[in-house]
Amino acid sequence: MGSKKEIKDKVGERYAQLARQAAQRAPASCCSPQASCCGPAEPAVADPISGQLYAPEDLKDVPLEAALASLGCGNPVALAELHPGEVVLDLGSGGGIDVLLSARRVGPTGKAYGLDMVDEMLELARQNQKKAGIENVEFLKGEIEDIPLPDSSVDVIISNCVVNLSPDKDGVLREAYRVLKPGGRLAISDIIVRGEMPEGLRRNLELWAGCMAGALKEEEYVGKLRAAGFQSIGVEVTRVWKEEDLRGTEVAEVVACLAREAKEQALLSIVSAFIRAQKPVASTPRCCG
Repeated sequence: MGSKKEIKDKVGERYAQLARQAAQRAPASCCSPQASCCGPAEPAVADPISGQLYAPEDLKDVPLEAALASLGCGNPVALAELHPGEVVLDLGSGGGIDVLLSARRVGPTGKAYGLDMVDEMLELARQNQKKAGIENVEFLKGEIEDIPLPDSSVDVIISNCVVNLSPDKDGVLREAYRVLKPGGRLAISDIIVRGEMPEGLRRNLELWAGCMAGALKEEEYVGKLRAAGFQSIGVEVTRVWKEEDLRGTEVAEVVACLAREAKEQALLSIVSAFIRAQKPVASTPRCCG
Protein backbone atom coordinates (compact mmCIF):
# COMPACT_ATOMS: atom_id res chain seq x y z
CA MET A 1 0.00 0.00 0.00
CA GLY A 2 2.94 2.34 0.56
CA SER A 3 4.00 4.46 3.54
CA LYS A 4 2.06 7.54 4.64
CA LYS A 5 4.76 9.72 3.13
CA GLU A 6 4.69 7.84 -0.18
CA ILE A 7 0.93 8.21 -0.36
CA LYS A 8 1.03 11.94 0.44
CA ASP A 9 3.84 12.51 -2.06
CA LYS A 10 1.90 10.69 -4.77
CA VAL A 11 -1.28 12.63 -4.06
CA GLY A 12 0.61 15.93 -3.97
CA GLU A 13 2.40 15.21 -7.24
CA ARG A 14 -0.80 14.26 -9.02
CA TYR A 15 -2.78 17.27 -7.87
CA ALA A 16 0.03 19.71 -8.58
CA GLN A 17 0.02 18.50 -12.19
CA LEU A 18 -3.73 18.92 -12.37
CA ALA A 19 -3.51 22.48 -11.02
CA ARG A 20 -0.97 23.45 -13.67
CA GLN A 21 -3.14 21.90 -16.34
CA ALA A 22 -6.29 23.69 -15.18
CA ALA A 23 -4.43 27.00 -15.06
CA GLN A 24 -3.53 26.52 -18.73
CA ARG A 25 -7.15 25.73 -19.57
CA ALA A 26 -6.07 22.41 -21.03
CA PRO A 27 -8.19 19.81 -19.22
CA ALA A 28 -7.00 16.22 -19.07
CA SER A 29 -9.13 13.22 -19.70
CA CYS A 30 -9.39 10.67 -16.94
CA CYS A 31 -7.28 8.23 -18.92
CA SER A 32 -4.23 10.51 -19.02
CA PRO A 33 -1.38 9.98 -16.54
CA GLN A 34 -2.12 13.35 -14.95
CA ALA A 35 -5.84 12.90 -14.37
CA SER A 36 -7.68 11.98 -11.20
CA CYS A 37 -10.37 9.35 -11.42
CA CYS A 38 -12.72 11.90 -9.91
CA GLY A 39 -11.67 14.79 -12.10
CA PRO A 40 -13.34 16.28 -15.15
CA ALA A 41 -12.91 14.64 -18.52
CA GLU A 42 -14.22 17.66 -20.45
CA PRO A 43 -13.79 21.41 -19.99
CA ALA A 44 -16.62 21.50 -17.46
CA VAL A 45 -17.41 19.94 -14.11
CA ALA A 46 -18.64 16.69 -15.59
CA ASP A 47 -16.74 13.40 -15.56
CA PRO A 48 -17.41 9.82 -16.63
CA ILE A 49 -17.90 8.71 -13.03
CA SER A 50 -19.79 11.41 -11.19
CA GLY A 51 -21.65 13.14 -13.99
CA GLN A 52 -22.80 16.73 -13.56
CA LEU A 53 -22.03 17.85 -10.01
CA TYR A 54 -22.96 21.53 -10.13
CA ALA A 55 -25.95 23.38 -11.47
CA PRO A 56 -25.30 25.72 -14.42
CA GLU A 57 -26.30 28.70 -12.27
CA ASP A 58 -23.48 27.80 -9.85
CA LEU A 59 -20.83 27.50 -12.55
CA LYS A 60 -21.58 30.91 -14.02
CA ASP A 61 -20.34 32.49 -10.77
CA VAL A 62 -16.88 30.87 -10.77
CA PRO A 63 -13.91 31.07 -13.15
CA LEU A 64 -13.46 28.28 -15.68
CA GLU A 65 -10.16 27.30 -14.08
CA ALA A 66 -11.93 26.58 -10.79
CA ALA A 67 -14.33 24.28 -12.60
CA LEU A 68 -11.55 22.52 -14.49
CA ALA A 69 -9.67 21.83 -11.25
CA SER A 70 -12.73 20.38 -9.52
CA LEU A 71 -11.88 16.78 -8.68
CA GLY A 72 -14.85 15.97 -6.52
CA CYS A 73 -17.41 13.21 -6.39
CA GLY A 74 -20.36 15.25 -5.17
CA ASN A 75 -21.63 18.71 -4.28
CA PRO A 76 -20.96 19.29 -0.57
CA VAL A 77 -21.96 22.95 -0.80
CA ALA A 78 -25.53 21.92 -1.58
CA LEU A 79 -25.36 19.17 1.05
CA ALA A 80 -24.23 21.49 3.83
CA GLU A 81 -27.25 23.82 3.59
CA LEU A 82 -25.15 26.89 4.37
CA HIS A 83 -26.64 30.00 5.97
CA PRO A 84 -25.63 33.68 5.89
CA GLY A 85 -23.02 34.58 8.48
CA GLU A 86 -21.57 31.07 8.89
CA VAL A 87 -17.87 30.21 8.80
CA VAL A 88 -17.08 27.34 6.42
CA LEU A 89 -13.91 25.28 5.96
CA ASP A 90 -13.24 23.14 2.88
CA LEU A 91 -10.74 20.34 3.51
CA GLY A 92 -8.65 19.82 0.37
CA SER A 93 -10.00 22.83 -1.46
CA GLY A 94 -8.15 22.32 -4.76
CA GLY A 95 -8.91 25.03 -7.31
CA GLY A 96 -11.40 26.60 -4.93
CA ILE A 97 -14.77 25.96 -6.56
CA ASP A 98 -16.51 24.78 -3.37
CA VAL A 99 -14.93 27.59 -1.32
CA LEU A 100 -16.10 30.25 -3.77
CA LEU A 101 -19.61 28.81 -3.92
CA SER A 102 -19.70 28.58 -0.12
CA ALA A 103 -18.55 32.18 0.25
CA ARG A 104 -21.45 33.39 -1.87
CA ARG A 105 -23.92 31.39 0.21
CA VAL A 106 -22.69 32.61 3.61
CA GLY A 107 -22.54 36.19 2.32
CA PRO A 108 -20.39 39.12 3.43
CA THR A 109 -21.09 38.47 7.12
CA GLY A 110 -19.73 34.93 6.80
CA LYS A 111 -16.39 33.50 5.68
CA ALA A 112 -15.10 30.53 3.71
CA TYR A 113 -11.68 28.96 4.27
CA GLY A 114 -9.98 26.58 1.88
CA LEU A 115 -7.20 24.28 3.11
CA ASP A 116 -4.81 22.53 0.73
CA MET A 117 -1.28 21.13 0.95
CA VAL A 118 -0.41 21.64 -2.74
CA ASP A 119 1.21 24.99 -3.57
CA GLU A 120 0.06 24.89 -7.19
CA MET A 121 -3.56 24.37 -6.13
CA LEU A 122 -3.36 27.21 -3.63
CA GLU A 123 -1.96 29.55 -6.25
CA LEU A 124 -4.69 28.57 -8.69
CA ALA A 125 -7.39 28.97 -6.04
CA ARG A 126 -6.19 32.46 -5.10
CA GLN A 127 -6.15 33.46 -8.75
CA ASN A 128 -9.70 32.16 -9.09
CA GLN A 129 -10.77 34.12 -6.01
CA LYS A 130 -9.36 37.30 -7.52
CA LYS A 131 -11.12 36.67 -10.84
CA ALA A 132 -14.41 35.98 -9.06
CA GLY A 133 -14.07 39.15 -7.00
CA ILE A 134 -15.02 37.40 -3.76
CA GLU A 135 -13.49 38.90 -0.63
CA ASN A 136 -14.80 36.74 2.25
CA VAL A 137 -12.41 33.87 1.38
CA GLU A 138 -9.03 32.79 2.71
CA PHE A 139 -6.94 29.91 1.38
CA LEU A 140 -4.61 28.24 3.89
CA LYS A 141 -1.53 26.06 3.33
CA GLY A 142 -1.59 22.90 5.39
CA GLU A 143 -2.59 19.27 5.74
CA ILE A 144 -6.06 18.13 6.66
CA GLU A 145 -4.59 16.05 9.50
CA ASP A 146 -3.29 19.26 11.11
CA ILE A 147 -5.72 22.11 10.43
CA PRO A 148 -4.16 25.57 11.02
CA LEU A 149 -7.22 27.07 12.73
CA PRO A 150 -8.15 27.54 16.41
CA ASP A 151 -10.45 25.27 18.38
CA SER A 152 -14.18 25.83 17.90
CA SER A 153 -13.74 28.38 15.13
CA VAL A 154 -15.81 26.92 12.26
CA ASP A 155 -19.56 26.37 11.81
CA VAL A 156 -19.40 23.93 8.90
CA ILE A 157 -16.74 21.67 7.42
CA ILE A 158 -17.13 20.46 3.86
CA SER A 159 -14.89 18.25 1.73
CA ASN A 160 -15.18 16.80 -1.75
CA CYS A 161 -13.58 13.41 -2.37
CA VAL A 162 -10.50 14.23 -0.26
CA VAL A 163 -10.75 12.49 3.12
CA ASN A 164 -10.39 9.11 1.39
CA LEU A 165 -6.98 10.27 0.12
CA SER A 166 -5.56 10.67 3.62
CA PRO A 167 -3.53 7.81 5.13
CA ASP A 168 -4.61 9.06 8.60
CA LYS A 169 -8.37 9.45 8.50
CA ASP A 170 -8.70 9.27 12.28
CA GLY A 171 -6.44 12.31 12.51
CA VAL A 172 -8.50 14.16 9.91
CA LEU A 173 -11.76 13.56 11.75
CA ARG A 174 -10.28 14.46 15.15
CA GLU A 175 -9.03 17.74 13.71
CA ALA A 176 -12.39 18.41 12.08
CA TYR A 177 -14.08 17.86 15.43
CA ARG A 178 -11.59 20.16 17.18
CA VAL A 179 -12.09 23.17 14.92
CA LEU A 180 -15.87 22.88 14.72
CA LYS A 181 -17.93 24.96 17.10
CA PRO A 182 -20.32 23.09 19.42
CA GLY A 183 -23.27 22.14 17.24
CA GLY A 184 -21.13 22.54 14.12
CA ARG A 185 -21.76 20.38 11.07
CA LEU A 186 -19.64 18.08 8.93
CA ALA A 187 -20.83 17.62 5.33
CA ILE A 188 -18.56 15.45 3.18
CA SER A 189 -18.84 14.04 -0.31
CA ASP A 190 -16.60 11.00 -0.49
CA ILE A 191 -15.96 7.55 -1.88
CA ILE A 192 -16.89 4.65 0.39
CA VAL A 193 -16.75 0.88 0.12
CA ARG A 194 -19.71 -1.40 0.69
CA GLY A 195 -18.70 -5.02 1.24
CA GLU A 196 -15.15 -6.07 0.39
CA MET A 197 -12.90 -4.27 -2.08
CA PRO A 198 -10.71 -6.67 -4.10
CA GLU A 199 -7.10 -6.60 -2.94
CA GLY A 200 -5.97 -5.86 -6.50
CA LEU A 201 -7.45 -2.39 -6.16
CA ARG A 202 -6.01 -1.64 -2.74
CA ARG A 203 -2.50 -2.68 -3.79
CA ASN A 204 -2.31 -0.06 -6.52
CA LEU A 205 -0.68 3.06 -5.06
CA GLU A 206 -1.65 5.08 -8.15
CA LEU A 207 -5.26 4.78 -7.11
CA TRP A 208 -4.58 6.51 -3.79
CA ALA A 209 -4.36 9.67 -5.86
CA GLY A 210 -7.48 8.68 -7.72
CA CYS A 211 -10.07 8.28 -4.95
CA MET A 212 -10.12 4.50 -4.77
CA ALA A 213 -7.65 2.48 -2.75
CA GLY A 214 -7.94 4.69 0.35
CA ALA A 215 -11.73 4.49 0.57
CA LEU A 216 -13.19 3.25 3.85
CA LYS A 217 -15.99 0.79 4.33
CA GLU A 218 -19.22 2.51 5.29
CA GLU A 219 -19.19 1.02 8.79
CA GLU A 220 -15.53 2.03 9.24
CA TYR A 221 -16.32 5.61 8.28
CA VAL A 222 -19.21 5.74 10.77
CA GLY A 223 -17.05 4.16 13.47
CA LYS A 224 -14.26 6.68 13.01
CA LEU A 225 -16.73 9.57 13.14
CA ARG A 226 -18.15 8.25 16.41
CA ALA A 227 -14.67 7.72 17.83
CA ALA A 228 -13.84 11.35 17.03
CA GLY A 229 -16.90 12.46 19.00
CA PHE A 230 -19.46 13.13 16.27
CA GLN A 231 -23.15 12.36 16.56
CA SER A 232 -26.20 12.46 14.24
CA ILE A 233 -24.17 10.57 11.63
CA GLY A 234 -25.76 9.77 8.29
CA VAL A 235 -24.49 8.16 5.09
CA GLU A 236 -26.42 8.54 1.85
CA VAL A 237 -25.23 6.71 -1.26
CA THR A 238 -25.47 9.01 -4.26
CA ARG A 239 -23.88 6.94 -7.02
CA VAL A 240 -23.30 3.23 -7.61
CA TRP A 241 -20.80 2.93 -10.42
CA LYS A 242 -21.23 0.77 -13.47
CA GLU A 243 -18.54 -0.63 -15.74
CA GLU A 244 -19.37 1.88 -18.47
CA ASP A 245 -18.83 4.72 -15.98
CA LEU A 246 -15.19 3.68 -15.61
CA ARG A 247 -14.28 3.41 -19.29
CA GLY A 248 -11.15 5.35 -20.14
CA THR A 249 -9.97 5.60 -16.52
CA GLU A 250 -6.99 3.97 -14.82
CA VAL A 251 -9.50 2.34 -12.48
CA ALA A 252 -10.99 0.48 -15.44
CA GLU A 253 -7.56 -0.89 -16.32
CA VAL A 254 -7.14 -2.37 -12.84
CA VAL A 255 -10.71 -3.70 -12.75
CA ALA A 256 -10.23 -5.30 -16.18
CA CYS A 257 -7.36 -7.36 -14.82
CA LEU A 258 -9.48 -8.88 -12.06
CA ALA A 259 -11.20 -12.23 -12.32
CA ARG A 260 -14.88 -12.06 -13.26
CA GLU A 261 -16.14 -12.58 -9.72
CA ALA A 262 -13.71 -10.01 -8.30
CA LYS A 263 -14.65 -7.55 -11.05
CA GLU A 264 -18.33 -7.81 -10.16
CA GLN A 265 -17.45 -7.38 -6.51
CA ALA A 266 -15.36 -4.30 -7.27
CA LEU A 267 -18.13 -2.63 -9.25
CA LEU A 268 -20.61 -3.20 -6.43
CA SER A 269 -18.26 -2.15 -3.66
CA ILE A 270 -17.21 1.37 -4.73
CA VAL A 271 -19.86 4.08 -4.35
CA SER A 272 -20.10 7.84 -3.95
CA ALA A 273 -21.81 9.07 -0.80
CA PHE A 274 -22.77 12.09 1.27
CA ILE A 275 -21.62 11.83 4.88
CA ARG A 276 -23.21 14.05 7.50
CA ALA A 277 -22.31 14.42 11.17
CA GLN A 278 -22.55 16.98 13.97
CA LYS A 279 -20.42 18.04 16.90
CA PRO A 280 -22.55 17.90 20.06
CA VAL A 281 -23.82 21.16 21.45
CA ALA A 282 -22.01 22.07 24.68
CA SER A 283 -24.05 21.08 27.69
CA THR A 284 -25.47 23.90 29.83
CA PRO A 285 -24.06 23.95 33.37
CA ARG A 286 -26.63 23.13 35.99
CA CYS A 287 -27.49 25.84 38.46
CA CYS A 288 -26.62 25.10 42.06
CA GLY A 289 -28.68 26.27 44.96
